[in-house]
Amino acid sequence: MQPLYDDMVPGITERQAAYARRIAESLAEVADCVVSEPVRGRADAERAMRGFENDDLDGVLVVMLTYGPSLRVTRLFAQMRLPVCLANIQPDPAVTPAWDMADMTYNQGIHGAQDTANAMVRAGLPFDVVTEEWPSDAFRDRVGRWARAARAVTAWKRLRVGVFGYAMNGMGDARVDETALLRRLGVEIQVIAPGALHRTMSGLPDGAVTDLMAWEDARFEVDPRLSKEEREDHARMQLGIEHLLTEHGCGAYSTHFDAIGEDGRFARLPMAAASSLMAKGYGFAGEGDVLAASIVHAGHRLAGDGHFTEMYAMDFPSDSILMSHMGEGNWKVARSDEPVRLIKRPLGIGGLDDPPTLLFRVQPGPATLASLVALGGEDFRLVVAEGEVLDSPELPALEMPYGQFRPESGVRGCMDAWLRAGGTHHMVMNLGRTAADWEVFCRLAGIEYVRV
Repeated sequence: MQPLYDDMVPGITERQAAYARRIAESLAEVADCVVSEPVRGRADAERAMRGFENDDLDGVLVVMLTYGPSLRVTRLFAQMRLPVCLANIQPDPAVTPAWDMADMTYNQGIHGAQDTANAMVRAGLPFDVVTEEWPSDAFRDRVGRWARAARAVTAWKRLRVGVFGYAMNGMGDARVDETALLRRLGVEIQVIAPGALHRTMSGLPDGAVTDLMAWEDARFEVDPRLSKEEREDHARMQLGIEHLLTEHGCGAYSTHFDAIGEDGRFARLPMAAASSLMAKGYGFAGEGDVLAASIVHAGHRLAGDGHFTEMYAMDFPSDSILMSHMGEGNWKVARSDEPVRLIKRPLGIGGLDDPPTLLFRVQPGPATLASLVALGGEDFRLVVAEGEVLDSPELPALEMPYGQFRPESGVRGCMDAWLRAGGTHHMVMNLGRTAADWEVFCRLAGIEYVRV
């Protein structure tokens, strides 16, 4: 509504544009902000949005510079592709006796925010709202949380998950209608034949294999029992998988031990490969689980260092759950006071030779679990549990990544609620308390959020 106010309060557009730039500067620690020119009508709004989308930005923070009638942006919201946050803020935090009509106009964004939010609700557009004093730490923290969630949601809309072979037969909680997944969340499934992996492994230059092994020597404590042949084969699998993920444009992937084992051309399963590729930022899940691979990918972008895991067993005396998987885990969540070990490890599953495996314990401290649930049709749910990884005793016979997670709601309460909500047996763990981040993520993605 700027044209009206330009006549009433000369210079208001320039004044409020400077206010918008100050907001962006205040957010520099939590987000990279691109500021549009002040929007003075529908054409300006649509032009600004096209620019944001063409620049591949992650989300749009809407700031009311004055009252803004929602019909100026109603059509835009019907076509919105980027996550939105409505910043319900104003230039001055307090109403004072010194205010005149100009001050009233500068600070009247609240009723424009109400009109705009109403339009977004009517359009069925998921969005977040932040009401704060804009120069405050609280405002910066909340916008930072939204920005991380927007980054993760937007990354999902571009995500392709590679599945090597097929998904595990009979594992129902990983099943999903792939067209519904693509329509609703933007996640695409790309099936990759195991034969492509075998051919890629064979064609790799020896120098790349040698370089990876040298890097592992410097980074990990390497088991001397591992033969050169075992390590070279593992390195070729890791490099081959990454090459194919790049070739197919995949940011996440899943392998299933039967698909690898039954193929007949592979000597071992790619256990250590999964750990190191997760550490490089790829989403991963075992057994062809696209849902879990997708949420590990989101965990990387939302909170950093997503770790694929599952609940193995309950330990009632410590009120905790043993978290592990067959041998895959993101070694970036490993304890800082212990080396990550690359070990020779017998494994009967798959019927193949011993797979080199990265062994570590998870860093004690706050942690969060998240499970993506397909409810049928285009409905999805995220089940989230906060708690802590315990500084628990070592389990010498357990030759795979592990840690004991104590839910803040206790094992009994957490598991009762997890099962009632349909939480899956594969999930992502992130270090830190990230439930609030996941809640904003769900709000932007249009997913039901359940905290247990």
